[in-house]
Amino acid sequence: MPSKKSARLAALTVAALSAATASQVVVLPTPAHAAGVSIHDIQGATRISPYAGQKVADVAGIVTGVRTYGSSKGFWIQDPNPDADPATSEGVFVFTSSTPKVAVGDAVTVTGTVSEYVPGGTSTGNQSLTEITKPTVTVVSSGNAVPAATVIDAKSVPAAYAPAGDPAAGNSINGLTLEPKKYALDFYESLEGMNVKVADTRVVGATDPYTELWVTVKPRENTTRRGGTLYGSYTSQNTGRLQIQSLGSTSAFPVANVGDVLTGSTAGPLDYNQFGGYTLVANEIGTLKSAGLERETTQKQKNGELAVATYNVENLDPTDATFEEHASAIVNNLKSPDIVSLEEIQDNNGAKDDGTTAADVTVNKLIDAIVAAGGPRYESRSIDPANDTDGGEPGGNIRQVFLFNPERVSFTDRAGGDATTAVGVTKTHGKAALTVSPGRIDPTNTAWNSSRKPLAGEFVFRGRTVFVIANHLNSKGGDFGLSSATQPVPRSSEIQRHQQATLVNAFVKDILDTQKNADVIALGDINDFEFSDTAKILEGDGELWSAIKSLPRSERYTYDYQGNQQVLDQILVSPSIRRGCDFEYDSVHINSEFNDQISDHDPQVLRFKP
Repeated sequence: MPSKKSARLAALTVAALSAATASQVVVLPTPAHAAGVSIHDIQGATRISPYAGQKVADVAGIVTGVRTYGSSKGFWIQDPNPDADPATSEGVFVFTSSTPKVAVGDAVTVTGTVSEYVPGGTSTGNQSLTEITKPTVTVVSSGNAVPAATVIDAKSVPAAYAPAGDPAAGNSINGLTLEPKKYALDFYESLEGMNVKVADTRVVGATDPYTELWVTVKPRENTTRRGGTLYGSYTSQNTGRLQIQSLGSTSAFPVANVGDVLTGSTAGPLDYNQFGGYTLVANEIGTLKSAGLERETTQKQKNGELAVATYNVENLDPTDATFEEHASAIVNNLKSPDIVSLEEIQDNNGAKDDGTTAADVTVNKLIDAIVAAGGPRYESRSIDPANDTDGGEPGGNIRQVFLFNPERVSFTDRAGGDATTAVGVTKTHGKAALTVSPGRIDPTNTAWNSSRKPLAGEFVFRGRTVFVIANHLNSKGGDFGLSSATQPVPRSSEIQRHQQATLVNAFVKDILDTQKNADVIALGDINDFEFSDTAKILEGDGELWSAIKSLPRSERYTYDYQGNQQVLDQILVSPSIRRGCDFEYDSVHINSEFNDQISDHDPQVLRFKP
């Protein structure tokens, strides 16, 4: 994944620039003027309003919520006299663009144009939000009772996530009649814009910097050991997840970790946005009850054990304030592994795009912080990328870096590795060896365009050679979200990632063809799940095996995205390690479940006896 922060900032910039453009609106023919319609008529029984593009007059409703901030200012109204069709929502958002002059409880009539707004633009694949735009609003009376909130709970949300889209419409679900008792996405769509309520919900996605969190209304749905919700397959979605935002002060918003509970009632209009889909925008928020979640600590490796870790430090550059915390995590939570593969180390001036590619200042600042935290003085090995060729934040030149404790393990240096020279495999004294160390795998191959090239290194521990390949594969940026209007959801980013996985597997196969019992580790931010085709391609015909699968299912996660705990970081091992060593694996949960994370990834540690 792109980091949550960088992806969100980029998307917000795009949204701000194009909020009023046609790229974010479903363009439909403009019918004649329509009068005397109700909200449920406007919403209709599909995702697209039958009145889209049409001007409607004197639409009546009670104001249930007012949004006075951001680029989507407006208010929600709901008809207190619903029809008998459960597929037709009784609420709708009125987009004013400026601060609304209404209050909750006002009875109003609205004249305006019905629009289908796609948050983030149609290229995101998001569903559209039915709105009334360019409104003329008349307040009929004030102080009215707000329509009772519809309860969303484990009983009301269906187990099936979404219908299959119409093949004739590019697998779009937009034209399908809603079946709210059969599909979760249809259920939520049937409540779009309405006043809804959840009660006593467990937090499954910690509060983020954008003042939002995720809860589940299904407390038994794929529960993980520490209180989250596991994302276990493409065909078994977690339907109870719901994003929570607030219509009130951000300072009063709960600062929650995974496993905490919002006790009591959380209620407000049901919105749909770019960053997670259906969202309860609360004007009433429950009381936070802490579960007391603590950061995990792994075991210290024994004298005869080699400890190898991977850790994505999220765009670390010398200006960051997180060096001491990262160092403490490596020393105290990871117990100073012998080898650490770091991902997302930026160059010496971070995002400043002036041609700088060296990262020695960044790396040495982290090494010094580790020593100050009581850890060993690590040595490092890496290869500077060619400027602006490896993706990530523009100007940052992220790369993978090996840290290793020279008191426990040595690095075999073989000169010649650079940004464009491919590492190869040769045989020396009957055993496999790298032609350059460190070296990059096939770095000029188009599979690595605008993406990080794998870094291979040759280490020696107690006389035994261990080959380590540090990876940061193509991100999931550009994939449609789970609540997409296209179902099943297309995953376009897989194409490049599969090409990359094929090259890494072929390189590992070269090592094993040269030395059948070689100890090989491919690790890093794989940007894909342990059950994905990417992982299967990496594993090949048994050349590698993702060691996180040795853990109980409820502990298999390294990342929390939109309330789904999932595997993105992996350590894959060759048969000699999987079958010949009594290895231990640990996903050390120090970041993904917490609101005060220093990275959005949890580090992984493998301990074994070579």
